[in-house]
Amino acid sequence: MNLHKQIVRILGGAGLAVALAVVPGTWALSPLVGVGQSSPMSATRSQADKLDINAATEDQLKVLPGVGDVYAKRIIAGRPYRGKNQLVSRGILPQDVYDKIKDQIIAHHVKK
Repeated sequence: MNLHKQIVRILGGAGLAVALAVVPGTWALSPLVGVGQSSPMSATRSQADKLDINAATEDQLKVLPGVGDVYAKRIIAGRPYRGKNQLVSRGILPQDVYDKIKDQIIAHHVKK
């Protein structure tokens, strides 16, 4: 085998090794894998992956698309929620913002 082909094989293999090491690591670091698209690991988000609107911090809520300082504060002030759809029915969020985040949130029942 000539030297050129050997170098191409080595560099190609090294590039693949780096890609396989880096890409899954970036998926794990992203808190919003699957936002607006399906996750590379699964087609749907599990219940454990969803953000609990009854327990989330302001910073965690602000990571959601369309939720900034004002909506995060309104979500926290309106707690507790029996269902995530109460964000719209109580006038906390407009329907278009809710539609963006509804698959990423959950409202765990709070014990009184």
